[in-house]
Amino acid sequence: MMILVTGATGNIGRELVRELDAKGAKLRLLVRDPARAARLPERAERAVGDLGEPTTLAPAFAGVDRLFLLTQGIGTDHTAAAIAAAEAAGVRHIVHLSSFHVTFDPIPAMGRWHHEREKIIRASGIPATFLRPGGFMTNALDWLLTIREGQYVLDPVGPGRYAPIDPADIAAVAALALTEAGHHHKEYVLTGDEVFTVAEQVRIIAETIGRDIEVRATATTAEAVRFRFPDGAPKALAEAITEGFTLMRADTAGFRTDTVERLLGRRPRTFADWCARNAEAFRRPDTA
Repeated sequence: MMILVTGATGNIGRELVRELDAKGAKLRLLVRDPARAARLPERAERAVGDLGEPTTLAPAFAGVDRLFLLTQGIGTDHTAAAIAAAEAAGVRHIVHLSSFHVTFDPIPAMGRWHHEREKIIRASGIPATFLRPGGFMTNALDWLLTIREGQYVLDPVGPGRYAPIDPADIAAVAALALTEAGHHHKEYVLTGDEVFTVAEQVRIIAETIGRDIEVRATATTAEAVRFRFPDGAPKALAEAITEGFTLMRADTAGFRTDTVERLLGRRPRTFADWCARNAEAFRRPDTA
């Protein structure tokens, strides 16, 4: 059984490859630049290709039984290209990284892209498992620049709370779905089990690295988008992020599920643990 992993060099993909390698799975990694996969297990095959260039995909998908599909950004072109290649290759199961935003009513812009991708996969008839995580713990890495240079974090969501999930837990669920029976046609909404405001997350980071970090409320959510994309973001993406911040600000309880614990038989990893593993990234260059 050959498993093809897309997004193998990203935060989730790296963890997934390690999980599958530990299980002894037969692996192939779809990569645009093999050098970026140099630290991943050597026994995993590398296939050079790009979801943005459909003509490069046939060799990567040849002989593949199961697919982990992660597509970033906006739109559905990459998903459509991957599904066409999967259909041609006879792929029998897809585990797709979607978003918990598809469960909202009405579905926000960020969720609509994921919803359209899910529809493409369902229309293929290939049995699928949809992973729908909320916010990632690794989103805190967006604060690196201001923490290192000015020891502050911009906060666009104020009293809003959410339950960030460690990408390693998403990867563990994906590995389970890819290697064990019983996950076809399932939809798993994944979160951590601790809810935080941004200020509470920053406090944990500060305690971990032993430095004071100021939390500065942004005047508008648009200001936070401009900080994240100083050279400008596509209008549709900027509007979707702004909408997402607005929804986060409104959720003062913090949405969470127990899906990770039910599937994996253990509690999700904590934000404090994630910070401890990534502490060096947050320290200023002269103290790292």
